[in-house]
Amino acid sequence: CRRWFVCLTALPFTPGNIGNLFGMPESDGKILQRSKRGWMWNQFFLLEEYGGNDHQYVGKLHSNMDKGDGNVKYVLTGDGAGTLFLIDEKSGDIHATKRLDREEKAMYTLHAKVLDRNTNAELEPDTEFNIKIHDINDNAPRFAKEVYFASVPEMSEVGTSVVTVTATDADDQTYGNSAKLVYSILQGQPYFSVDSENGTIKTALPGMDREVKENYQVVIQAKDMAGQMGGLSGTTTVSITLTDVNDSPPQISDMTQKIGGAIGRIRADDPDIGRNAEMEYTIVGGHDIFNIITDQTTQEGVIIIKKALDYESKRDYEFRVEVKNTYLDARFIHGLQFKDYATVKVTVEDVDEPPIFSRNPYIIEVHEDTAAGSFVGVVSARDPDADNKAVKYSIDRHTDLERLFHIDLVNGTITTLKSLDREMSKWHNISVVATEINNPRQTTRVPVFIKVLDVNDNAPEFAMSYDTFVCENVKAGQLIQTISAVDTDEPLVGHKFVFSISASNPNFTIVDKEDNTANILTRRGGFSRREMSMYFLPVVISDNDYPIQSSTSTLIVRVCACDSRGNMQSCNPEVLPFSDGLTTGALVAILLCVIILLMIVVLFAALRRQRKKEPLIISKEDVRDNVVSYNDEGGGEEDTQAFDIGTLRNPEVMDANKLRRDIIPEMLFPFRRTSPIKDNTDVRDFINGRLQENDSDPTAPPYDSLATYAYEGSGSLAESLSSLESAATEGDQDYDYLSNWGPQFKKLAEMYIGKSPDRET
Repeated sequence: CRRWFVCLTALPFTPGNIGNLFGMPESDGKILQRSKRGWMWNQFFLLEEYGGNDHQYVGKLHSNMDKGDGNVKYVLTGDGAGTLFLIDEKSGDIHATKRLDREEKAMYTLHAKVLDRNTNAELEPDTEFNIKIHDINDNAPRFAKEVYFASVPEMSEVGTSVVTVTATDADDQTYGNSAKLVYSILQGQPYFSVDSENGTIKTALPGMDREVKENYQVVIQAKDMAGQMGGLSGTTTVSITLTDVNDSPPQISDMTQKIGGAIGRIRADDPDIGRNAEMEYTIVGGHDIFNIITDQTTQEGVIIIKKALDYESKRDYEFRVEVKNTYLDARFIHGLQFKDYATVKVTVEDVDEPPIFSRNPYIIEVHEDTAAGSFVGVVSARDPDADNKAVKYSIDRHTDLERLFHIDLVNGTITTLKSLDREMSKWHNISVVATEINNPRQTTRVPVFIKVLDVNDNAPEFAMSYDTFVCENVKAGQLIQTISAVDTDEPLVGHKFVFSISASNPNFTIVDKEDNTANILTRRGGFSRREMSMYFLPVVISDNDYPIQSSTSTLIVRVCACDSRGNMQSCNPEVLPFSDGLTTGALVAILLCVIILLMIVVLFAALRRQRKKEPLIISKEDVRDNVVSYNDEGGGEEDTQAFDIGTLRNPEVMDANKLRRDIIPEMLFPFRRTSPIKDNTDVRDFINGRLQENDSDPTAPPYDSLATYAYEGSGSLAESLSSLESAATEGDQDYDYLSNWGPQFKKLAEMYIGKSPDRET
């Protein structure tokens, strides 16, 4: 999009008080300064190639002496004042009257004055300022020569430098990419390549033989905009010749006679000497195929060939040769003929000749995007010998490195191996080789130039990436962006693009200018960054070729704060207050989410508290002779981990108290470690000591447990706790003694004493 730009620089200003331009605050220390005088900026920037009859706006001059009462008059002098640039005497607005070309003049120096309208007295001294023209990409690269000539030795290694061709661009070298050139090769692959930065042409194919091909035509393109789409380009042709190196040993040639070659000599004898023996040979009546010349040294007649001989057309020739003296003596010419005749017969011998193509070269056209295996064309060659031996065809793969084509060995039909894309390469130059089947040494090659015809298979798209903004205070119908499109296809009648957007878009509309550009206009005013800071505008771009191709490109439009003249100030989204940024519905939704999360947390905590531990004894009624079920089973004799008898025999190895595994003990007091039993203590004493310690330990859990030791012992006050071998019934037993066993057996006493028949009655 081409638009007017008025920019200000931070270069040193003329001494003085810089006024408020475009509504910018004077407190901006980077641009504005206070002093006694100063009423203008010292430099403006304009984009070249803009202006016209409508007097495009450039900038504004304003003096602090101007109180807005019309008593101040602005006067402009200097380069282009009054012709290229006009100033409004009352407002100080500067306008351009015509298109400006940076390549003609890059900067204009002007002077401005502030006068009293009534007295013409100077209110402020003359001040100088510049209008600098910013460059746009309006000049294509140009090479110094249309045709370059260069040479490189044959059989050079890959990467050998041949020649450097450079182009120049009249656009500004220091601004943007308008003059940044990228070099590429359009014709001459795969033999040569070019350095994209400096234009140096190098060899790209090894083993290039001068005896096979001596001259090459290479087309180099220089494109600005760093090679990006939409850049301008220029081309040049480089004619490269392979120079000879001694890479071929001598070989004895066959007897085939070439045109101009001697096939025989005739000698006439003359006994005279000197000039009197000089002779001249001629063919009587002349001949179309042969000629004879005189060798002045040997005075022999040399028969040479004027045209190529063809054994298959004519095998024998016969003609008469006349020889005569070139200098005659008049005294002896009477009665004597100073000439003689001879008949010459020439027999043509047959040689094996290579195949001959019907055309040289071949030029074939094929449409792009054809499927693999599609027909391209046919080449034809024959053996000129009388035997007319069979010929086979092949493609020199050095000329088809990407293997895009295939040729039938027998009939020479060329087909595609891959789909061709004209946007990748417009021409494909391959070499087809015809070889005699019976004599592979007899080969002939012919160039085949394949032109890829364009098919409308690419949709148009934006020519560049646009940075578009709309002001919050914009009015309906305001132009905010001009867009253009590019298409890699090349229709015969030229490009014609159609731009459109959805008719139901309430914010923007589009006007097609019918010159492959379109204007984006606002449909309404009153845009607000609070409501939406960015709009995505889908633009449909269609071409006019067949079949019609279209694409949708999205134009991003930012909502920005602007001054009264439409100059962007800020596009950052505002920080909105909480009350204004969230609606009542959003607040209610957030509150509900918080309540639900709290309920989930409370419910989860309650479920964990209510989770009951599995009782050690499943039922009070099912005591089963006090045999407690632990729900774990030992491994029998194989289980060596259940209990270590060595601990009982040597208690000093116990380095820590082993807690019970059937319950989770609740430790209210720290564990009291007791001193180990003396060495060689009997197991019985050990058990008695442990029993006394646990009876007096208040931290022991009040649960019954069955501990099995390797040695039971005797003399227990309670005797055996098991009733398995007791003949008495449960009702005959008195369990009151359990209450005397201590707090560790309190639960057991409550279970049995509570069920005593005497107490129940």
